[in-house]
Amino acid sequence: QVQLVESGGGLVQAGGSLRLSCAASGRTFSSYTMGWFRQAPGKEREIVTAITRSGGGMYYADFVKGRFTVSRDNAKNMVYLQMNSLEPEDTAVYYCAAETGPERITIATMRPTYWGQGTQVTVSS
Repeated sequence: QVQLVESGGGLVQAGGSLRLSCAASGRTFSSYTMGWFRQAPGKEREIVTAITRSGGGMYYADFVKGRFTVSRDNAKNMVYLQMNSLEPEDTAVYYCAAETGPERITIATMRPTYWGQGTQVTVSS
């Protein structure tokens, strides 16, 4: 069982920045593909970004390219999402996710095995 705990959400003005953190339990964190998803009211959950187990490869959804950066620290069992130039359209609950099992060639298609509880990000105009 893997537990994921997000932190760092909040209210920010358009153009501002936030940094989300996700702490993972377990002794094999480096064997998990990690990702961030988001869900806005009335919309389906969508992938924002994913990062390979080594941290050497990343995927970004088109709507965050150039604004968001994902990173991980395998020594600390942490994954981060730096969000810059935030827009009101980024308002959503953001979820940390982990996928176990064989690593996919295309991490954009990750299917999470575990989810965090989510953290609210609200961007005001």
